[in-house]
Amino acid sequence: MSPSSEDHKTTGPSEPIKRLEQAIGDIEATYQEWENQVKEASAKIDERAGRPLWQAILVGLALGGVFLASLLFTKLLFFVFIATLVSLAVIELVTALQEKGSRLPRVWMVLVSLAVLASGYLFGADGMLLGLFIAIVAVFVGRLVDSALNASARPTFLRDIQGGIFVVVYVPFLASFAIVTQSASGGQWWVLASVVIVVAVDTAAYATGLAIGRHKLAPQISPAKTCEGLGGATVAALIAGAAFGQFLLGIGWLQGMVFALLLVGSATMGDLVESLIKRDLGIKDMSSLLPGHGGFMDRLDSLLPSMAVVYIAYQLFA
Repeated sequence: MSPSSEDHKTTGPSEPIKRLEQAIGDIEATYQEWENQVKEASAKIDERAGRPLWQAILVGLALGGVFLASLLFTKLLFFVFIATLVSLAVIELVTALQEKGSRLPRVWMVLVSLAVLASGYLFGADGMLLGLFIAIVAVFVGRLVDSALNASARPTFLRDIQGGIFVVVYVPFLASFAIVTQSASGGQWWVLASVVIVVAVDTAAYATGLAIGRHKLAPQISPAKTCEGLGGATVAALIAGAAFGQFLLGIGWLQGMVFALLLVGSATMGDLVESLIKRDLGIKDMSSLLPGHGGFMDRLDSLLPSMAVVYIAYQLFA
């Protein structure tokens, strides 16, 4: 006896289920196509930018959040934040020097750097200068003891002394200006304004140079930097400086723009100095601790000399 027609209808999936499966398949295919397009676009952006851009943005936002919280809550928290950044930056810089034959000890250099910061935190600008003097003496004495105990350390004695002095001046001494300024009345707003303006300078220089950069600014030092990028950075800094001067610092838009121009010069100089150091050492980044950024020194290069500028500007304008 042959099966009935109703039995045939119940053996396969119903028509609504078929439509649902087809709709799910279409959604999955559309999502896969969209995902591939996003990955392809991100790869092109990263290739053109020369780094993983989204990672760089996320890391930058995280660092910015920690900086803002430490700056506005307590002086001690800000000191701890700066001390952590300086310690990591000094380790990176000394490690890079060691790879070129230096015998500077990392732990000792971190300790003398923290002494400079602590002197500025406890005793202000005068203490900062005293701390720098003590740090230079400590570098000399430490390296002298090493040479006395190890004959193999003597050939690089003078070079290591020069390198050690450069490290303590370039990193902790310049960073201590931020600590001293933040401790002054209303100084936290000056530090905030300076960091935002320097970040605007870096971002605008990078974006403008990437988009329309044609003429090299310093091809022998940093081939990626362009005059067009510097122009874009200057415009961004002037806008930010005018806004901060008028609405946050209370010095007026004109003095705010002067302040911003000073920061354009210090940020550009700091960036070029670190590029020169890396070129001399034969490295691209100081480290790979910060995804999309390189190392901590690669993020602090334009900020360090700018902290001296903000301290001077605070004394002049505020």
